[in-house]
Amino acid sequence: MAPLVVLPVDKNWVFKQADKEGSEFLPVGQFPTNVHLDLLHHGLIPDPFIGKNELDVQWVGEAQWTYKTTFSAQAVPAGAKAILAFDGLDTFATVVLNGATILETDNMFLPERVDVTAALKDENELVISFDSAYLRGWKLVEEHPDHKWGCWNGDSSRLAVRKAQYHWGWDWGPALNTCGPWRPINLEIYDAKLADLSSETVVDKSLGFADVKLTAEVEGKADKVRFEISLDGEQVASETVESSTGAVSASFHIENPSLWYPVRYGKQPLYQIKAILLDGETQIDEVTKKIGLRRAELVQRPLKDQPGTSFFFEVNNIPLYCGGSDWIPADNFIPRISRQKYFDWVKLVADGNQFMIRVWGGGIYEEQAFYDACDEYGILVWQDFMFGCGNYPAWPAMLESIEKEAVANVKLLRHHPSIVIWAGNNEDYQYQESVNLTYDYEDKNPDNWLKTDFPARYIYEKILSDACTTLIPSVQYHPGSPWGAGRDTHDATVGDIHQWNVWHGTQEKYQNFDQLGGRFVSEFGMEAFPSVKTIDAFLPLGKDDPDRYPQSSTVDFHNKADGHERRIALYLVENMRYAPDPLEQFVYSTQLMQAECLASAYRLWKRQWKGPGREYCGGALVWQINDCWPVTSWSIADYYLRPKHAYFTVKREMAPVSIGITRKEHRHPKDKYTRVYVDVKTQIEVWGSNLTLEDLTVDCVLRAWNVETGELTHDETVAASLLLPENRSTEIVAQNVPVKKAGDEANTVVAAYLVQDGKQIARYVNWPEPLKYLHFTKPTQLKAVLAEDGKTVEVSAEVPIKGVALECEDDEVKFEDNLVDIVPGEVVRIGVRGATAASKIETRYLGMI
Repeated sequence: MAPLVVLPVDKNWVFKQADKEGSEFLPVGQFPTNVHLDLLHHGLIPDPFIGKNELDVQWVGEAQWTYKTTFSAQAVPAGAKAILAFDGLDTFATVVLNGATILETDNMFLPERVDVTAALKDENELVISFDSAYLRGWKLVEEHPDHKWGCWNGDSSRLAVRKAQYHWGWDWGPALNTCGPWRPINLEIYDAKLADLSSETVVDKSLGFADVKLTAEVEGKADKVRFEISLDGEQVASETVESSTGAVSASFHIENPSLWYPVRYGKQPLYQIKAILLDGETQIDEVTKKIGLRRAELVQRPLKDQPGTSFFFEVNNIPLYCGGSDWIPADNFIPRISRQKYFDWVKLVADGNQFMIRVWGGGIYEEQAFYDACDEYGILVWQDFMFGCGNYPAWPAMLESIEKEAVANVKLLRHHPSIVIWAGNNEDYQYQESVNLTYDYEDKNPDNWLKTDFPARYIYEKILSDACTTLIPSVQYHPGSPWGAGRDTHDATVGDIHQWNVWHGTQEKYQNFDQLGGRFVSEFGMEAFPSVKTIDAFLPLGKDDPDRYPQSSTVDFHNKADGHERRIALYLVENMRYAPDPLEQFVYSTQLMQAECLASAYRLWKRQWKGPGREYCGGALVWQINDCWPVTSWSIADYYLRPKHAYFTVKREMAPVSIGITRKEHRHPKDKYTRVYVDVKTQIEVWGSNLTLEDLTVDCVLRAWNVETGELTHDETVAASLLLPENRSTEIVAQNVPVKKAGDEANTVVAAYLVQDGKQIARYVNWPEPLKYLHFTKPTQLKAVLAEDGKTVEVSAEVPIKGVALECEDDEVKFEDNLVDIVPGEVVRIGVRGATAASKIETRYLGMI
């Protein structure tokens, strides 16, 4: 019996427009690929990310395209078979091998395997014809008029097509409907092979041992399967099992396992599991994967003193406050996202003190490199299935395709220790509520669900649930995001919520986030412009473009959010003095606003993480970490991985130890009639958040300054030898704003510090709000000095300054913190990489212009 042979079919590919007379084949620019990348490679379309070129390439998504290659194949031995394995075809594809149709596809997410033993020749021609997913989608809509079509973002045709939904355009991304062989194609020749290798791991509650069951799926007949488990190159366990076609398993008991932890809480050791298929002593096939041993649980239990139930993740018996981000695909053209780019993005998340990333349901089941990076950096993954913001249909062929899709993708991803939850969809239950589709939570008969005008419930609560229960029983399945076990999806006391009443909805003030929380907030956000460098990159003439101003049609075109002009203006005008010119200061103002907004949310919700039985908020995931093109959006780092200022304020809020302040005005009339005799008190509340696993003893110091003069008006240790218990937030003090004389509250800035053994370990500066009412004094002694070692920038000034931003034209200069508040008498040290004595580091701040 010969070993498995795998031949990549990745050479000699050409493509052409199929529905255009006279169109000629041209070589592809890369493989895997898609049509936009190949057209760009030949200069046949302008870059859709520049200017308004998106409009000029819409025809691509309505055309038909053909891809073709020739490849050689060795003879198939007697008794063996030849399989063409298509890891991903986007989307409506007809595959012809040597003149015979061998496959027709309609699901971008579904890998396909076709037996081509009889059709294979020494020299082969493979032709793949792609139809327009957009037009096919509308045909399917018309063929099913009884379904109640409707969605947010894109149009209803996307609901009929199993394809990345953001390709239809979203409120942060362009409409670029792609097609093509977007994942690898291989020819496999074998008598027998390993079709899959999976692991079922159970870590004991004591964490003292783990039971690991390895299962290999064998296709064809072979004698034995050898299972091996190793760590850091050292074999931990092995067993050889007699084989037959189908599932072959072996169980292992590992004492004192090296456990996988989220970033900050421990290391991320990855065991290698291996299955070797043997014919006698001859190795026929081998599959290796990396797994992590960890005990992960979603804890939903009654709370003390508040209604509803908790919603937080516990890993290796450690309750986690999951501060993190939502993730969209990192490019509209997925085949050009490199493995290194995935690692760079996930490292950015980890470096930003974030613990969780949510793979949103309108993109793709991500590439293995993404999850590999999460495994290695210790980032927990919340994985949505690919449904978003609509009423999906459920005709029989669609359900069959979705079931195959769910099984295939869970199998592909289930070995990753980073994935701790799968969710059925993004906001489909919210859409159901918004248009009053039928949903009776108490009706538990799945057949009934298909008869309603919300048949997709069958997908989320039957098909996807069954796939997860069968294939990954130890991982939590959650029917949707947001979801609260049949409660209204806005119910803050159960499940997760998406809090969009800041920006969308009622457009609340972000200072009120403490009243807008939930048990787990899996989406919230605020828009900001990207880096000026990014704007210059998408303007056709760069810095010389006549549209280089905030309200230009080109700049507005690179913001897809409905009503973004009004909403950005609303939150700016409510909070700070700003002007549209110069562009650099306007961009700074939007980023300052976003940074203040998101930091406020993390700070106030983390305050509700109050220890065992009082986990009133278990996490916050900001919408969103990244972009798929250069755009103004809710991202906290733009398409080019340039962090916005909010990235740094979130990083500070999610530090191991932090301190927070709120300031509130309390008015008490002397009686119910008077408008004159009113006692007004402006109070601050101070708390500390200790996310470490050790109790800390600290002093809490409060200082205050006059905003205009910079005079230090208060300096007091308000709590000495204060205990901050592990892994929770603790209230420290509530008092009036410290002022020299009554009436100065609105002109007094207050800073709180946590000091341990004489060393400052946390700092927060609280300002009277709205900031637009403050009379800032422009500093004459603002300094940002690069230290001699080139690793630190020291920032100081003689008056209080809000939001000092460090900037450098050189993209190689990377700051480890930014947008810091400065008060007199302090030097704030900011880490920096890539700076030299020649680096020109400049500052920008609120009120500068």
